[in-house]
Amino acid sequence: MILAAGFGTRLGALSEQRPKPMLPICGTPLVRWSARWLAHHGVQDVTVNLHHLGEQIEAELGDGSEIGTRVHYSHEEGMILGTGGGLRNARALIDGGDGEPIVVVNGKIMVDFDLRALVAKHRESGAEATMVLRADPDATKWGSLQLDDDGRVVRLLQGVPDANPTAEPTSEPLMFTGIHVFEPRFLDRIPPSGEQCVVRTAYRQLFHEGRGLHGVISEHYWWEHSTPERYLQGVANVLDGKAHLPHAEHPLRGVSETAAIDPSAEITDPVWIGPDVTVGAGARIGPHVQLGRGVTVEPGAVVERAIAWEGARLSGVVRDTVIPSP
Repeated sequence: MILAAGFGTRLGALSEQRPKPMLPICGTPLVRWSARWLAHHGVQDVTVNLHHLGEQIEAELGDGSEIGTRVHYSHEEGMILGTGGGLRNARALIDGGDGEPIVVVNGKIMVDFDLRALVAKHRESGAEATMVLRADPDATKWGSLQLDDDGRVVRLLQGVPDANPTAEPTSEPLMFTGIHVFEPRFLDRIPPSGEQCVVRTAYRQLFHEGRGLHGVISEHYWWEHSTPERYLQGVANVLDGKAHLPHAEHPLRGVSETAAIDPSAEITDPVWIGPDVTVGAGARIGPHVQLGRGVTVEPGAVVERAIAWEGARLSGVVRDTVIPSP
């Protein structure tokens, strides 16, 4: 399942035009990146929950045939349900009744680690749920989980008493990446109604039982795109080749064959310049620039570390910003 129902409030005005999972990274929206990552690892059925501007996501993914997987949709009407309520609402779509574990990924992130290895580790441990964790200097801000030598979660959230006070954490403080795999019975732990956070409900209950909750530490690429600044950095990361993305559907750097670049324009790598872009005389583009389909860069414009969505028109100095479509 891809969680894609959030409001994207930290994106400010950008979220009025697109939901966060529709932020394009080198021509591909985040939600499509997630679906392609799942399909790349053999996932045959993907469910996406929808709320804010969800029709854009449904139009982007369709039935999943272009991606190589079957895509289903869980519509959340009225009140947004949160990470726990969203899973509960989609249970009929994600629990096939065959006992297969369920993989969940947040629709605002990009990752490059091996999902098959994660599922294998989960099965080997016998855990009810396995969270993908990562080291982060601000881990205490997000919850600060810790593991013991056997990969069991022995610290969950700030202020939450330890299930086993004698357990010794051996990992550094970690943050939850928004990626996890769990057995279908884990869904029984989600309260039957209302909005919930899955960590503060189902995971908290499992943690207090003192067993069945494991974690895997990943050092692979992971990035979330909750603010314009993080979105800009996420694009820069991909342009710099920091993410290994074999499931990409087209080149992640360069200039489209259908872009019209004036001979006097200066292009400084790394950039991603999409189809039908027009760059005028004397313009300077790059580094770390992403221009969506049909963008026009006026003569003499300077564009550095910037993102422009489809059809935008750029003039003057454009730096450290995201320009939405007109």
